[in-house]
Amino acid sequence: MIHFLFGELGYNALPFYSAIATVAASVVVLGAVVVVGSITWLRGWRALWSEWLTSVDHKRIGIMYVVVSFVMLARAVIEACVMRSQQAVAYDSPGFIPPEHFAQLFTTHGTIMIFFMAMPFLIGIYNFAMPLQLGARDVSFPVMNSISLGLTSAGAVLMMISLCLGKFSTGGWTGYPPYTELSFSPGVGVDYWIWALTLSSLGNTMTGINFAVTIYKKRAPGMTLFRMPLFCWTALCISILMIFAMPPLTVATLMLAMDRYLDMHFFTNALGGNMMNYVNMFWLFGHPEVYILILPAFGVYSETIATFSNKRLYGYTSLVWATVSIAVLSFTVWLHHFFTMGQDGSVNAVFGIATMLIAIPTGVKVYDWLLTMFRGRIRLSVPMLYASAFMILFVVGGATGVMLANPGFDYQVHNTLFLVAHFHNMLIPGLLFGMLSAYHYWFPKAFGFRLNEVWGRIIFACWTGGFLLAFMPLYIVGALGMPRRSQEFFEAVYQPYMYVALAGAALVFCALASMAIQLWTSIRNRDSLRVFAGDPWNGRTLEWSIAAPPPEYNFARIPKVDSVDAFYQAKQQRTAWRAPDEYFDIPLPANSPVGFLCCVSGGAFGFALTWHIWWAVVVSALVFFGSIVLRSFNRDTMRIVPSGEVQETEENWLLALSETPPVANEAMFTTANRGLVREPV
Repeated sequence: MIHFLFGELGYNALPFYSAIATVAASVVVLGAVVVVGSITWLRGWRALWSEWLTSVDHKRIGIMYVVVSFVMLARAVIEACVMRSQQAVAYDSPGFIPPEHFAQLFTTHGTIMIFFMAMPFLIGIYNFAMPLQLGARDVSFPVMNSISLGLTSAGAVLMMISLCLGKFSTGGWTGYPPYTELSFSPGVGVDYWIWALTLSSLGNTMTGINFAVTIYKKRAPGMTLFRMPLFCWTALCISILMIFAMPPLTVATLMLAMDRYLDMHFFTNALGGNMMNYVNMFWLFGHPEVYILILPAFGVYSETIATFSNKRLYGYTSLVWATVSIAVLSFTVWLHHFFTMGQDGSVNAVFGIATMLIAIPTGVKVYDWLLTMFRGRIRLSVPMLYASAFMILFVVGGATGVMLANPGFDYQVHNTLFLVAHFHNMLIPGLLFGMLSAYHYWFPKAFGFRLNEVWGRIIFACWTGGFLLAFMPLYIVGALGMPRRSQEFFEAVYQPYMYVALAGAALVFCALASMAIQLWTSIRNRDSLRVFAGDPWNGRTLEWSIAAPPPEYNFARIPKVDSVDAFYQAKQQRTAWRAPDEYFDIPLPANSPVGFLCCVSGGAFGFALTWHIWWAVVVSALVFFGSIVLRSFNRDTMRIVPSGEVQETEENWLLALSETPPVANEAMFTTANRGLVREPV
């Protein structure tokens, strides 16, 4: 009976195998208790349920995605610091982390940073900003948007539970067989990895469909494709990438699950399978995934550089075609991830050339951004600082990428820390800096007050300095031959560089702590940082034409567009911020619990499969599919915002706008900025 109720779950699943694991699990449990206790103490459960967990408003869903990302970022950064600490004392010494635990750390760190930090962060930013830039009221499928968030959150919850019950996979974030086959990893770690990724990839596939349809169908009147902001173009490209790149990952993880659960041997070489089939499917997803991660940052930088240079984006058309070219070429280069695995020279050469070609449209983008800044009235805001650091650091990472596109050079350094340095050199300036830039840029639009500028600059300095110290030395030790995933090493020449990398990890941790301080300080001083007028950066696109935070319906009247920078042009022509001639009732999608139910049941389904609790598998599957089926019978899916309420909201905002004193550019970052910046003379 006990086995029926709990499957393989028992006392030995508790994290007492290591003091570090015990402390980490205790922190997770304590954090959950504090969150639940705080909500209860503040009597916030009703508001949390009605305004957030069941909301299908794209803005709230976007914010919840970013919250998930920040929670997972905190865990991943701490794990990175622990690994760097281990490597700093690992010269001819086992250190303080045993090899198996170290392998778990680099598996969870990579998995979290790619699937549960980066993806939720960029999807959250797009969810919030993209419909506003399009002049839309919401995405095309609001409930599916909520379900996508639920599935991603369920995968993230599984990752957190794996810290408290059982051990995680030691097979790396890529999950290569045979390391993840049942004979090599009989525990539950690989199963946690499989179901967390499967839930996430299903959610991301639906997000891609949702975003693509929104961009095709929800654009404001007059907004042709070549009048869309660059941020929306990158949204379209990554949506198409997600639609076609996520299914290979889902298929690969499900086939691996069938190998483990049903003894199918798809990837067991000795029994008729072929592990290279897994590697091809994973990287058929994995390299488009690299550009799913980087293209959003390209879109963010295109917005922030134009805004804070006070110039129209130089080379708009070339930037569009460069973005499309990168998206197309990203499907032609996946094989460079396994140049060392035995294919012949001609195949390697084709993929090496394709990899070098993808650097060309990326270079076009960098030159266009530089030319946008040229002779612009540059304001060194925090987003602009991130953009400037990105253009320097990303060029270094791109150059090392071209080096790795040479199969001969790649063969020498593929399994060294040189590759780790390159990978992080692309994704930290190329993804994380871009998302932090977007976070600082759109935060006042989301919450109605700006983030503290001084702490923003401190965070930027810590992230940039930490990145340089943590990863630039890895190029050197990688060229010297230090293997990646090294829990211990025996060459004294590596040790000084590991000390420098540890100092960088400490700075990155300071950046994380500073982000928490900045948020707390900004909330505490929010009255002096308010920007209700809605245009604190002298913006150029439609999201800055409405109040901050935006009303639930976004626009009282759907705007008409006749240029790329529609709002900026309206300000120039003195036609911005005009009241509509007439107000109408606005239909909006009603709240729905389906996304939350899918989150709970999806997480329970993955947990039950991991621990072989078969009754829970059946129950959670029935709840998951039952909630979706029942939703299909619901005909009361819309609610109406009355025209009188719309008129009152808009008139209050327009009155506040008329009473807001405009400030000059030089006062943009002071408390005098209440959301209205005067055009420079």
